[in-house]
Amino acid sequence: SLCFLFAAYLCCQSLALANEVTLVTARNIYTSDTTQPKVEAFATSDAKIIATGSLAELSKQYPNATVKDYGKSTIVPGLIDAHGHLLGLGLGLMRADLVGSQSKADILARLKAFAQDLPPEQWLLGRGWDQNDWPVKELPTKSDLDEAFPDRPVWLERIDGHAHWGNSAAMAFAEQDLDGEWQPDGGEIIRDANGKASGVFIDKAIYVIENQVPELSDAESREALRRAQKLTASVGLTGMHDAGTSLSTFKILQDMQAQDGLNVRVYAMADGSAAMLDRLCESGNVIDPTAMLTARSVKLYSDGALGSRGAALLAPYSDAPNNVGLLIEPEEVLTAYSKRAADCGLQVNIHAIGDRGNRVTLNALEAATQSEKNVGRHRVEHSQIIEPSDFGRFKELALIASVQPTHATSDMYWAEDRVGPKRIKGAYAWQTLTNLDIPLALGSDFPVERPHPLEGFYAAITRQDKEAWPEDGWYPSQVLTREQALHGFTIGAAYAAFQESQVGSIEIGKFADYTVLDRDIMTVPAAEVLATQIVATVLAGRTVFTQ
Repeated sequence: SLCFLFAAYLCCQSLALANEVTLVTARNIYTSDTTQPKVEAFATSDAKIIATGSLAELSKQYPNATVKDYGKSTIVPGLIDAHGHLLGLGLGLMRADLVGSQSKADILARLKAFAQDLPPEQWLLGRGWDQNDWPVKELPTKSDLDEAFPDRPVWLERIDGHAHWGNSAAMAFAEQDLDGEWQPDGGEIIRDANGKASGVFIDKAIYVIENQVPELSDAESREALRRAQKLTASVGLTGMHDAGTSLSTFKILQDMQAQDGLNVRVYAMADGSAAMLDRLCESGNVIDPTAMLTARSVKLYSDGALGSRGAALLAPYSDAPNNVGLLIEPEEVLTAYSKRAADCGLQVNIHAIGDRGNRVTLNALEAATQSEKNVGRHRVEHSQIIEPSDFGRFKELALIASVQPTHATSDMYWAEDRVGPKRIKGAYAWQTLTNLDIPLALGSDFPVERPHPLEGFYAAITRQDKEAWPEDGWYPSQVLTREQALHGFTIGAAYAAFQESQVGSIEIGKFADYTVLDRDIMTVPAAEVLATQIVATVLAGRTVFTQ
């Protein structure tokens, strides 16, 4: 390894002779490199970091360098969100925003305002409702929408993406009778006491209506992706892992990359469809580590979400004794998908929320690790509720836990009601995972949560909401240290994408990806973390956002 580092050093020096050198300095520079956690400055050339150390030493080494002094600011490696949905984020910016709505009346007011600018025949689409935030925490019905919108189809995605709510005009597009006792595989149509579809569709039942919604045009998808990456740059992200990229979206991202139109590194997880999985299997994957867009993994689902009671549990919900949630795919099907992806040399990443969903995921990933082409680093996306005896299997199978800290602080008001006081001790258990030396990759699951990584950092180190409730944090033994949280949003996320030798820390030979903050998040009182502003976001030495 010393020979490699020396060769990289010589290479960087020769590059510096031919290209302009920039010295970057600030009051604090955290590197996420355990061998040199802080430096005074670093030198960049041709999009790469070529030296780190003291400002005096680097100034002497590169006397003709341009100096970029960020003054009292703090620099951290470019922040990476290990689980998000880029197209979904952009579409959320183009549709009715229901996030934070406090009642059905609030939602109707937002929808009416948004619909004013739409042609009368166009579907009214929105996202972000959450009945857990309403005075009466019951699922809505079609009748709640029908009076305001008797003719226009209305189709609204729940905050977690695992349930939709529609009006009668939308439900009329279904190609089969929605009433009765039948249920689609991997989903549930919520019905009233008379067997009539109420208007809410859980998990794979969504597609009974979703398949009738007019398809996005390439132009609409491109605009959504453009808006999304403008937002990700503004919140300090230089990279994100796209958890479920369709072939059509992947082709648009490839085109944007070819035109230098990407302002965030995208690690694309194939959405599990035959088209995208076939594309990666046939092409030998798209794993150029120098590219803005890479793809070497697949995203699969074991179960649904806790908020809509679609998460698969080993025993019934504590607040719904007749409900154990849903497996989106039978275990044997999930295992077959996992094995096929592993046989193509792909990383397998599986969504798992409930303790049964996690156990089924562990079984499927165990089968994947037995493939002759196993690349390892398979991931459990969310790792949310884990039966205590299953924690050790994460270690045995060398898995990565991809978790989202703000899920805990969004769910903490009602999560224990769902699973009870015993099971909650195996939920959102980040420190338990860390103590077993299970790698953590941190993200947000945007647009389920806001894409702001500093909000995730705050949630990780406090397990509190923005009002600092609860006083000592929600199950405070599971908080992460600031060093662990920064690691999870930088080098930990990079490792989860096989990119730790290119990004994730401020080290020689890596891309000059870094995020500049207006205060030191590693030392300020926790409450100040949420007030931190992004001064600049720099990607491969190029500023993609600045105040």
